[in-house]
Amino acid sequence: MIVFEVPHGELVDELNRQAAEAGITDAAIVSLIGAADSFTVSTMPEGDALKDTITKYDLPGEMTGTGEIRNGFVHLHVVMGVEGDRAIAGHLHEATIATHFARAYVIPVD
Repeated sequence: MIVFEVPHGELVDELNRQAAEAGITDAAIVSLIGAADSFTVSTMPEGDALKDTITKYDLPGEMTGTGEIRNGFVHLHVVMGVEGDRAIAGHLHEATIATHFARAYVIPVD
């Protein structure tokens, strides 16, 4: 298992960079933990599973998730805990890490 840590920056871009640097093109991201200062997720509209509804949140969130690296690209699904004990879930497009950190626990796949 490899641990990628992102102390600051855009999470998805930084994980893509670290995976490429480590020579990882395919892997399971078995755990993601941390907190983002802002984030963008998408979900599918009820009437069309082929479309995405993308929403940017300019608020901090506690983050947990899983995903994969396929052909060198990170794909994450997350649950973000936000103020009021609410959860926002979906496919993560971006997350700004500044105040806290993020760690991804990765198992490479042959």
